[in-house]
Amino acid sequence: MTNNFDQRIVAIAGRLSDAARDVRILRHVSWDASVREAFFSSGARELPRPEYPHYDASPVLEKITYARALMQTSDADQWLARQALALEHSARMLASAGTADFYLHSRELYGAPGDVLLDQSTTSLALAADFDTALSSLDGFSSDLLPSESVGAEQLAEEISLAVGQMFGSDAPEVSVVDELSANALAGAQRIRVRRDAIFNDKDVSQLIHHEAGIHVATSLNGLAQMRLPILAASHPGTTRTQEGLAVFAEFITGSMDPERLRRLSDRIIAIQMAVDGADFLQVYEYFLERTRGDERQAFENARRVFRGGDLRGGAPFTKDIVYLDGLLRVHNFLRSVVSSGRADCLPLLFCGKLDLEDIPVLCDLHARGLCFPPRFLPSWVSDMRFLLSYLAYSAFLNTIDLKRVTQHYDELLQSAPLVELSIDNA
Repeated sequence: MTNNFDQRIVAIAGRLSDAARDVRILRHVSWDASVREAFFSSGARELPRPEYPHYDASPVLEKITYARALMQTSDADQWLARQALALEHSARMLASAGTADFYLHSRELYGAPGDVLLDQSTTSLALAADFDTALSSLDGFSSDLLPSESVGAEQLAEEISLAVGQMFGSDAPEVSVVDELSANALAGAQRIRVRRDAIFNDKDVSQLIHHEAGIHVATSLNGLAQMRLPILAASHPGTTRTQEGLAVFAEFITGSMDPERLRRLSDRIIAIQMAVDGADFLQVYEYFLERTRGDERQAFENARRVFRGGDLRGGAPFTKDIVYLDGLLRVHNFLRSVVSSGRADCLPLLFCGKLDLEDIPVLCDLHARGLCFPPRFLPSWVSDMRFLLSYLAYSAFLNTIDLKRVTQHYDELLQSAPLVELSIDNA
């Protein structure tokens, strides 16, 4: 019976992995450089006109149907059923690129800014708004006392290449600088690409190393080593929230986060909500133009992230970018919970491949059965957990404190205190 169960789970995982190969979200909804050129040629007054290749969802759906035919009712089957549903929505989303239906599937996969999270009160939009308010109050301080150094794409690529060589040895991905990319940098198991004209600062180097290499490359390589559960190597929307949440948490726990990065993550969520409420591409572009202090190229790229695959007239955006803060909240709370409950033993399994937090219990079971292998590569802050566990234990205690009363006390304490004028020379 056990052997039959194992064989069936392995067979389903293989079939879903095969289906996932035909689901390439970002590649399908990418915009050709000519779209940007035409937009600026029009004086930035006309909606862009991206074209998406035809996508036939039927081959993916057939493979999913074939996999579902083998599914039964165990916890492992339910885990695989979640993967199947995410792949189905992904295929249908790609088939509807450029229409309002694209948003319906995007919301199923990634959620929307106003969706309530696990605590039944918090939303990604509320968190973004709070960050925006707090960061706005720090504008003078962060710009005057925390200057950044400019780093070119070539230098960034060199530093990342050195880091991944140390992390992964002979399995390290190639690092290259490219002319066109849907983000400043993108990472996979075999290649990390950096956009040639993107603007970086000294913090970006650390952020990209810990975010792209420490999480995305590591989980890709670990997933590829899961010979019995190859679906763990598939990067699909069903795992994006946790993968990006881990990556942003990595930026925090390694001291790589900075106000500008946090502002970018918040701005994206606010812009997505603008589009949900009906703002078109031009209105979101103007919003980002103000947020980027007049950087037209960056404002276009930011607005493109919101509308790729969706309806540029408004009401139907691509909601993927809400997962960075949504995922951060979920990952942080999960990590605090497993430490406070004495289950830090399951932390390494977070990195055994591409997965969602909800998958952890069944992966623990599959690990015990010898189907899920331990991760080959771990980020440094996990391979040596001393600081992580100390931080999470302290963070869990902070959750018991009445923050409103504490804040009120210190607000009153500092109310009459004059502002401290410092310069970088005497700080």
